[in-house]
Amino acid sequence: MNRLSDYKQRITSAECAVELVHSGDRVWVQQGCGIPVMLLEALVGRAAELRDVEMCQMLTLGTLAYLRPEYAGHFRHNGLFLGGNVREAVAEGRGDYTPICLSEIEGLFERELPIDVAFVQVCPPDEHGFVSLGMGADCTLTAARRARIVVAEMNERMPRAMGDTFLHLSQITAIVPTSRPLVELHAEPPTDVHARIAEHVAALIPDGATLQVGIGGIPNAVLARLSSHKDLGVHSEMCPDGVVPLIEAGVINGARKTLHPGKVVAGFIFGSQVLFDCVDNNPMFEFHPTSYVNDPFVIAQNDNMVAINSAIQVDLTGQVCADSIGTRPYSGFGGQLDFVRGSARSKGGKPVIAMPATACKGSVSRIVPVLDPGAGVVTSRADVHYVVTEFGAVNLHGKTLRQRAEALIGIADPRFRNGLYDFAVRSNYLEPRPKMVA
Repeated sequence: MNRLSDYKQRITSAECAVELVHSGDRVWVQQGCGIPVMLLEALVGRAAELRDVEMCQMLTLGTLAYLRPEYAGHFRHNGLFLGGNVREAVAEGRGDYTPICLSEIEGLFERELPIDVAFVQVCPPDEHGFVSLGMGADCTLTAARRARIVVAEMNERMPRAMGDTFLHLSQITAIVPTSRPLVELHAEPPTDVHARIAEHVAALIPDGATLQVGIGGIPNAVLARLSSHKDLGVHSEMCPDGVVPLIEAGVINGARKTLHPGKVVAGFIFGSQVLFDCVDNNPMFEFHPTSYVNDPFVIAQNDNMVAINSAIQVDLTGQVCADSIGTRPYSGFGGQLDFVRGSARSKGGKPVIAMPATACKGSVSRIVPVLDPGAGVVTSRADVHYVVTEFGAVNLHGKTLRQRAEALIGIADPRFRNGLYDFAVRSNYLEPRPKMVA
């Protein structure tokens, strides 16, 4: 039997493909650089015909037209991780935020969050009829396998990512061919503050370590500091552009990895064409769904696992707020807690929270007496280990509240240390400084 015999029968236009979406449906949207732009634009064109369509996704790039106020009642966003393109809609009540660890999202598809339609973007098929999701598996592969209907943009420019990223043409309901440029995320230029933070983080990374890194200036700066390291590996929910020069230089080779040796293991990629070209048909990259990549018990099987995450605030007891500014949702849990707990259980592992000491152009300390009212705790004070700012690195694990307060005040911006110390004294974390004898 020719398994590709009905392939062409399912090729259609974006406008026709989105007619498969009905009022009340829940639509999963592939995240990041894999966002299926044509399908979303065509769906918005049907807004007048639709009511109460739930658009469910993680972090995406670009403008999401369905979030505009005039489409309220037609579409409603459900973000499992928020980016800058959705925060306003969530803050104004036109969208929702679901706090959840990345490792647990796929479990929702069987219970609390069944998917009706999955919008994905894939590469052209191989001779066996398999297409790759291109930017990795993340939660989208599982969403597509669970969905009643799968609608795919088939983009000639999409890289062919290796690992568990494949769907067969027989699993796809409608196919929309395209050859449009992919959405790119260009690396944020590291600042002087990022560079100073990166020096402290790089000092915590031994040769042969396996790394988890994220998006932004700090991870980019850390990767740029590792050119003299040897035999590094990667096991990370996402991979940025910064891994490419280290792979080309042989610094990242996975030679000492204790799980998937020689492989860059990730859930998805977030970057530019440089990264897309590196990933394309490259067996060094092995993508898996995040339910596997972010499973703390899987992460812990990597010896010397160093997980690098960030924060919005850390209080003097070590509580880490990373998903909100006060009551206002800002990002999400992502994989922070997954990797904090997984790396803590790794032989020689180090969970790291790295952040600038201040925000708002230096006017606000990120190390605070107490978290802002309503701020969400992503990493508890029992889970926190290393905290790093441009002023140093401290390990809070197993430390008393007194020791934590002393350590965190020591890496706060000097302009805020007296205020933090006074609070610590009032809270009986610290004793008053001895008075000088005249």
